[in-house]
Amino acid sequence: MTTTKHQRKTEILCTLGPSSMNDRVIARLEDLGVNLFRINLSHTTLEDLPAVIEYIQSRSEVPICLDTEGAQVRTGTLGRAKLRLRENQTIKLVGQSDATRKERLRLYPDWVLDRLEVGDLISVDFNDVLVQVSEKSAKRIKVRVLNGGKVRSNKAVTLHGELSLPPLTEKDRAALRIGAERGLRHIALSFANAPEDVDEIRDAFGREAFVISKIECRAGLANLEAIARRSDAILIDRGDLSREVAIEQIPGVQKRIINVAKQVSRPVYVATNLLESMVKRATPTRAEVNDVFNTLVDGADGLVLAAETAIGRHPVGCANMIARLAAEFETGAEPSIQSLPQDPRSLLVEPHGGRLIRRDATAAELAEIESYEQLGQEVSAITQRMHSATGNADAWLFNWHAKDWQWDEGKNTYVKGRYFISTPAIESLRSAFGIGSPEA
Repeated sequence: MTTTKHQRKTEILCTLGPSSMNDRVIARLEDLGVNLFRINLSHTTLEDLPAVIEYIQSRSEVPICLDTEGAQVRTGTLGRAKLRLRENQTIKLVGQSDATRKERLRLYPDWVLDRLEVGDLISVDFNDVLVQVSEKSAKRIKVRVLNGGKVRSNKAVTLHGELSLPPLTEKDRAALRIGAERGLRHIALSFANAPEDVDEIRDAFGREAFVISKIECRAGLANLEAIARRSDAILIDRGDLSREVAIEQIPGVQKRIINVAKQVSRPVYVATNLLESMVKRATPTRAEVNDVFNTLVDGADGLVLAAETAIGRHPVGCANMIARLAAEFETGAEPSIQSLPQDPRSLLVEPHGGRLIRRDATAAELAEIESYEQLGQEVSAITQRMHSATGNADAWLFNWHAKDWQWDEGKNTYVKGRYFISTPAIESLRSAFGIGSPEA
């Protein structure tokens, strides 16, 4: 796809969002060798898109990929942060354009409602909530809640039944025009169902488009080889795919998709939950590390970070972990016990503009460390005598831990901030208060 100053073969795609849309993180991600920045159109408005693209382009040379909404259904904008649905509750189902402020379950796009029939099942946000159409008339649609829970705005919806959706929404088409005007080339086609979907996105954007077709539905699986041949690359979205494929089948399906992509010489990327725990935690789980490594063993050419870098607390740490796992995989050697040092640096993000150095202390440095410890003992003893003899309120200045002092070679003095205490001063205090040296 792209080349970087890094020699790593594995490509890294990072989604930009609230956690990463700033100068510092963008610079660090580029420095780590990220190959592509992803903009998720499902979470970016058309009004914001031009400014978002220009912001990234003004700060980085990493190419940008527009990830379309595609042939999917989502919950509309709710009147509150979340809608709580109770089991056996009946509620009206409306389109996004419905102007009423009453409590409703909203779907986008609106025309999907016309395709629904009584008995159809609708699951929201990876089956957290399941409802069934119980009533349909010219004026209204009602659903009964089978599995209750909380519904939030703009969450994925699965309609359990045959439903034909166009590959691009009107928003997608407008976004593609905005991207083309600003020199973008990479487009991710969400919910690719058939090879004709790839043709349609090339017609909308231009024949020079680098189309990454996302396999995330059963129709995409059924037409996988034909879609791959028309595309420039394949992306496995394990999250949305698991809404239509049993979750225990996802590992095997992932291997099959990778094998088919390899057969037709197309690069294949893998997304979803690679380092999900790092959305909140600073380090990944062992299971995540194994998943990423084994995904590369399967033959994946690239890895996609989504929530980890878009809304997570550690976007740079996530990209760094992926880069290190890729480097470890690409060594191609099975590690021996001797090659597995216990190194606490593995928990750290590589520094920007430098490198970490670890070495053992020399004999002279060990002696200096011991002198700090001796100094601490001496100062503490002197302070106690000063308090008992004079009640000097300033004596606390000397009662600091030795680790807080630094040796100033030019002044021949131990210093801390604007305070200092020299070796002659210690000797004077020893003499004044009758404190013998430790060797005495």
